[in-house]
Amino acid sequence: MKKIFLLTLFSAFTLGAVLAQSNTIISYSVGFGTGDLGEFIGKPSFRGMSFDYRKMVNPNVGVGVNFSWNTFYEEKDRATYTQDNISLTGKQYRYSNNFPMLATAAYFLKPEESMNPFVGLGIGTMYTLRNTDMNLYTLEQDAWNFLLQPEVGLQFEIDPSTALHVSLKYNVGFKAGNELTNAQSYLALNVGFALK
Repeated sequence: MKKIFLLTLFSAFTLGAVLAQSNTIISYSVGFGTGDLGEFIGKPSFRGMSFDYRKMVNPNVGVGVNFSWNTFYEEKDRATYTQDNISLTGKQYRYSNNFPMLATAAYFLKPEESMNPFVGLGIGTMYTLRNTDMNLYTLEQDAWNFLLQPEVGLQFEIDPSTALHVSLKYNVGFKAGNELTNAQSYLALNVGFALK
């Protein structure tokens, strides 16, 4: 029993030390399609979330990972739509699910102050699954795009271990050789909490 107590106590202190050297962010994400994605779906995405983990190398610099998800959706009016040599008449329902996965680095400008602006950059990939539903038919296309993600943001300290996190990320996808050949890019506005 004594060993379990000591192990639990040690784990609690270790976890506190690890969290003190990291920046874990969970946020709600609103996406705005640009380029090919913006032409395919003109409406913003209110279905999204983002998870960031940053190991703080020093008070100003953090390196880590980002995993995000945004679903774009738009219902198109009844019309005749033509693709290649096929024409269909009816309503179209368009979906695009985007999953960025990146290695990231961030630079915090004022780590000792309660309002701490930062800039960041992520490099990785994004999986895109695009569906076009019409009547009984579905056209499904997917792609893995190389991705760059510049970011600007602000963390406002609520207490020593928690901050309000607001950031703007631009997911810049590059052309892929899969079914969905055009680059898929979008802006993401993220609002959430950072655990320090």
